[in-house]
Amino acid sequence: MDQADTSRRGFRVGLPNSADALSGCFATSYAGIIAFMAVATEGSFIKAGERLGIGRSAVCRNVQRLETQLSTRLFFRTTRSTSLTREGERFFENCNRGVMHIAEAMNDMLDLRQGPPRGLLRISSTVGFGRNVVAPLLSRFSERYPDIAVDLLLDDRTADFAAEQIDVAFRDGCIEDSSIIAKRLIPMQKVLCASPAYVEKHGLPSTVEELEQHNCISLRFSTGGRIREWEFKVDGRLRKYLPTARLTFNDADLVLKAVLEARGIAQMPTYQISDHIARKRLVTALKRHMPEDGGHYICYLCRQHLPSRIRVFVDFMTEQIRALDLNCLTPFNATCTEAPVHATAA
Repeated sequence: MDQADTSRRGFRVGLPNSADALSGCFATSYAGIIAFMAVATEGSFIKAGERLGIGRSAVCRNVQRLETQLSTRLFFRTTRSTSLTREGERFFENCNRGVMHIAEAMNDMLDLRQGPPRGLLRISSTVGFGRNVVAPLLSRFSERYPDIAVDLLLDDRTADFAAEQIDVAFRDGCIEDSSIIAKRLIPMQKVLCASPAYVEKHGLPSTVEELEQHNCISLRFSTGGRIREWEFKVDGRLRKYLPTARLTFNDADLVLKAVLEARGIAQMPTYQISDHIARKRLVTALKRHMPEDGGHYICYLCRQHLPSRIRVFVDFMTEQIRALDLNCLTPFNATCTEAPVHATAA
């Protein structure tokens, strides 16, 4: 059975189970349609071949196969001229609309990459970082890029880029997922803190063991209900500590509020407490046991072919977040690079 016979058998695509027939039909007719459109536009098989970079005989074969597939004569052909039949004129009109749609679709994709930033931007962030750092910057971003709509999702679990159609995610901690590109924004430092009023009444621990003598305030993850362990570096090794808490909240802002009210001590990320430390509303303890920096990252799936809305958002947030000077404990070198990495986000 030749190719034309196969295509005739599968040409009626409006019937049930027609997916295979449609793909087969399109594969068979694609070259014929391209040749047909070129001949109809140029008015000549020779000129059509020159335009397509193929010989006249190849153009003829492709058009003949298409006519066989359609069981329709598309051209009047003489030694002097080539013109469309009435059926050919109708087919050309219908195909031309499809070509215009394809051209518009391609231009739209190029515009997303190269044109003015626009469209929907879906962002994921951990609750604390999103609420305290990302969200306050969004109004400024929207003023600069009014044609970009922003959808911010706050969730402490690791976002699924594909399933949740995430464009950009902010992640905390060590990154260990080679499917994403991660750019380090600022260090992720966690430090034990208390209010001056608490220190005056209870003092500060000088060792990790002394934490048992203090009123500890814990954070419960909003997803899964797990209590966040405190981390310390003792004798060069990471030590995790689950405090016996007087108070536990599933919201980091409530933990901070309780610490400011002198109700206890807590280990918190510096991005959340840097302003309070600078204003001497909080003091720190056990800084020599501060754990290794995990980093705060802005993540996306691919470095190449980024839509302009993602590219400008990544650049904007990188610049703005680093300018906030949220790293209050040690100097930070902002000349970090972006790289494919593996992500295990806290």
